[in-house]
Amino acid sequence: MVKKSIKVLSILIFLFIGQSAFAQSLSLPHISLGLKPADSPQELVNGIKIILLLTVLTLAPAILIMMTSFTRIVVVLAFVRQALGTQQMPPNQLLVGLALFITFFVMSPFFSKINQEAIKPFLDGKINQEVALEKSLIPLRKFMFNQTRDTDLKMFIKMSRSPFPKTRADVPTSVLIPAFVVSELKTAFQIGFIIYLPFLVIDMVTASVLMAMGMMMLPPVIISLPFKIMLFVFVDGWSLIVGSLVKSFG
Repeated sequence: MVKKSIKVLSILIFLFIGQSAFAQSLSLPHISLGLKPADSPQELVNGIKIILLLTVLTLAPAILIMMTSFTRIVVVLAFVRQALGTQQMPPNQLLVGLALFITFFVMSPFFSKINQEAIKPFLDGKINQEVALEKSLIPLRKFMFNQTRDTDLKMFIKMSRSPFPKTRADVPTSVLIPAFVVSELKTAFQIGFIIYLPFLVIDMVTASVLMAMGMMMLPPVIISLPFKIMLFVFVDGWSLIVGSLVKSFG
């Protein structure tokens, strides 16, 4: 063991020396990050675009989860897997990826409107950053209002202790977003309850049959799992679930 460790250490030292000699003979580029005064308005615009892009990338996960259809879709897909009783099949990465692509499909009309009315005019220099942000929020607010229950919206308005708005335009976005998320969770749990019912019936029938046959030690889940998968495949469950999810945002 000692000889093997010395041999490995000698190889590492040799590689380090060779890497150092190679680095000295090869000129590497110098990279520096810093701030300097802008020499032209175009440089200032480019710097603002980079800062805006980094800000959007930082907030992108929260925006995608809290202000789009992602919440309802991923919760319902998780309910489907749990109702089937297939443990980690499909895996989490697959469910999240499917939820993302369905979210892009559902939100594509709103994203296109944001691109046409906010992003392109801002990049062309026709509007400033504040106007672009206001115009980009209009389609998202419209989507969230269509999916938010009035009771949830009133609850958050009361908790904010702000004057009751006369129109939807007077509702702050900071109040609309949590009300929208709570409404989405309620809708997702209602859909999950409906999904659970047929699989629950299969589990109950299987447990009753096993008890009648005297097989007390055999877990009913092992017997009911193939029947639940067969039922789900027979009714084309994935197409039915995804189609119903997309139509629920109509």
